[in-house]
Amino acid sequence: MGGQRATVDDLSASLVRGMPLQEETGMGALTIPGYLQEVCERYGDAEALVLHTDTGTLRWRYQDLWQHAIEVAQALIAAGVNKDTRVGILMTNRPEYLSLLFGTALAGGVAVALSTFSTQDELEYLLSASSVSVLVFEDWVLKKNFADMLTAIEPAITESSAGQLSSKKFPYLSRLVCLEGITGPGSAEPAAFDGVGFESWDTFITRGQGVGEDIVHARAKTVTPGDAGGLFFSSGTTSLPKGILHSQQAIAIQWWRWPRVMAVKEPARAWTGNGFFWSGNVSMVVGVALSTGGTVVLQPLFDAAEAVRLIEAERISFMNGRPHQWARLQAVPGYQEADLSSLRYVTRGELVVSHPTVNTQWNLPMSFGTTETMTIITSFDADTSAEDYAGSAGVPLPGNLLKVVDPNTHALVPVGTRGEICVKGPTLMLGYIGKTLEDCFDDEGYYCTGDGGYVDSAGRLFWEGRLNDIIKTGGANVSPEEVDSIIAKFPGIKRTQTVGVEHDTLGEMVISCIVPLADTVVEPEQLMVFLKEKLASFKLPKRILILDESEFAITGNEKAKAGEIRAVALNRLKALGEPGVVFS
Repeated sequence: MGGQRATVDDLSASLVRGMPLQEETGMGALTIPGYLQEVCERYGDAEALVLHTDTGTLRWRYQDLWQHAIEVAQALIAAGVNKDTRVGILMTNRPEYLSLLFGTALAGGVAVALSTFSTQDELEYLLSASSVSVLVFEDWVLKKNFADMLTAIEPAITESSAGQLSSKKFPYLSRLVCLEGITGPGSAEPAAFDGVGFESWDTFITRGQGVGEDIVHARAKTVTPGDAGGLFFSSGTTSLPKGILHSQQAIAIQWWRWPRVMAVKEPARAWTGNGFFWSGNVSMVVGVALSTGGTVVLQPLFDAAEAVRLIEAERISFMNGRPHQWARLQAVPGYQEADLSSLRYVTRGELVVSHPTVNTQWNLPMSFGTTETMTIITSFDADTSAEDYAGSAGVPLPGNLLKVVDPNTHALVPVGTRGEICVKGPTLMLGYIGKTLEDCFDDEGYYCTGDGGYVDSAGRLFWEGRLNDIIKTGGANVSPEEVDSIIAKFPGIKRTQTVGVEHDTLGEMVISCIVPLADTVVEPEQLMVFLKEKLASFKLPKRILILDESEFAITGNEKAKAGEIRAVALNRLKALGEPGVVFS
């Protein structure tokens, strides 16, 4: 099991202890500044990141990344950033994102990841909830003008000087720094940086020249593993996004951990087309690349044709994405003739590894985690055998504890009994901003996830999905996640969501709703034949519904909104006169 173990003391209680964190191999400094210093000292002349743009290719070595992070820290200190000051990052995946992430920590501040998918109302909420003092943003992202959006949210910006904003709406926000976008429309005019409450990135960096590097180093040394390190927001599928505050050690531990869990044993050239404002992307891609002395291959926004070009040009070996994105790669003209032979590690990548030039036996390790646990909290290593995994999500990672409780009484249930999964450990969040500890954790300090499952006597977790999403059909439990993970492997699937609808004899009927790729026809009968080879009979959908993109509700980070999709399915089934379905 990859040298990882877990302990179950009593079969009458589903309580599992991971091995001590101190025994985990591959760990280093447990702060963000310490992590950066350690990898930069170790790999100084190696290439740390690369970005292709319309105007050329930018490459930073590790020592360049270190120096840019120092310059950002100097600028932030000059701007008044102190211990725990929150610094908002609103931009695509670009070098400045990483220099700002690391520079904020070096200065003693807390980086706040803000989604570029935000609407004006959502951005207003995020700025208010996060209490950022400095906001660094990209003026244009595709057709979205954040400079205009910000002045519409707070007109006082246009009446203030750079660094002198006084706002009753955002009482902590005083400085807005604007970078010229690299994804906006070609005819877009850059924002008027200086003189209207914004200052340009270059002006901002120049302001830090009066701050000595010795001050940055002195501040970095005061940062401790338990200090706040980053603030991420949930996707808000059912309510307003929650602000999830993480410690320095939570972020650093996962960065060090990813190569071991992923069984990456050489410098990785790691890519994602998904935003670093999601914890999973910035954790996995940065960790896999920098902890191995590899390279972060930046793509500001996902574009299938550009991704294929980058794989060839940069010899990418690790790709983090989703099945619907891999389906889009397959639709790129010339995809079958492209040279993708460098690929070794592709998350949920069955569609990609079927390419004629890809030769890898690597499989994504099945894991369980949440944004609240800074990604994974249970897993085995990727080279663990299928027999040892046994269909589980692994065991608690080092330092973590996991319990399964009755969701109504909160009492521990016996090993093998289903219940709610609760966790705690060194990568657990410090809490939700604006909430008390009692709002975030139970009496023993566990975070109760709202996910269901059970553990076995070896401490392995068998995750079954969200408690309120598990479909109870004919006396059996069906995980929509499991069904959808199989459907996503079928050619031509862009999106999939399996839901349960009330049925007069089954309790619930399993319905799978799919959106095919553009100009692709998916025949439900053929898909069902495929599923029968992969799933137990009780897990098979009774109906497969083909939806239009407009009918498939998703969040900003493309998570399916199951409740809204269930309503669409019910309306479709009602029109079809589906027998047994209960229409309220």
